[in-house]
Amino acid sequence: MKNGLLIFSAPSGSGKSTIARALAQRLGAVYLRIDTIEQAIRAAEQADNEMGPAGYFVAYGLARENLALGSTVITDSVNPIQLTRDAYHEIARSVGVPCLDVEVICSNPKLHRERVENRTVDIEGLALPDWQAVIERDYQPWDRERLVLDSATLSVTQSVEKIAAALAKPL
Repeated sequence: MKNGLLIFSAPSGSGKSTIARALAQRLGAVYLRIDTIEQAIRAAEQADNEMGPAGYFVAYGLARENLALGSTVITDSVNPIQLTRDAYHEIARSVGVPCLDVEVICSNPKLHRERVENRTVDIEGLALPDWQAVIERDYQPWDRERLVLDSATLSVTQSVEKIAAALAKPL
C-alpha cells in the first residue's frame, strides 16, 4: 500500500498504541492518537469534561487532509462503535485510498488487567481508565473483515510484521 488509512481499534490497555506507534515509525506514517487530540482540546479549554465526539471529528479532518497529501495515516483509538469505524472508511473512500482495520485484543484477561492497572500516563494531564471502566465500556461487535492481533501471544515486532504482510497484499 503506497498510501492509505490504517484504523486501529481496541479496548484500552490492549497494546494498540504501542503497536500503532511502532508501525508509524516503520512506515514513516502520520500517527493520529485520539487520546492526544482529546487531551489537547481539554487543555485548550482548561476543562476536564467528557469529550464527546470532538476528538474524533478533529482526527477525521486531519486524516482526510493527510491522506489527500499522499501520506499513510494511522489512527489510534478505542473506536468502540460501528459509527466511528464507518466514518474512517468513508474518509478513505472520499480520498480514493485503501484502508485496513486492525483490531488489537488481549486474550489473557489477567495480563490485560495487569497492563491497565500498571500503565503510566504518557500524555500530560490524561486520566487513564481503571479496569472497571475498561470492562464496562460498550465495545460493539464488528460487522466487517479486519486484521485481529492478539497482544497476549504476539510481540510488538510480530504484530508489526503481520500488518506489513497484510499491507503487501491488495486491499
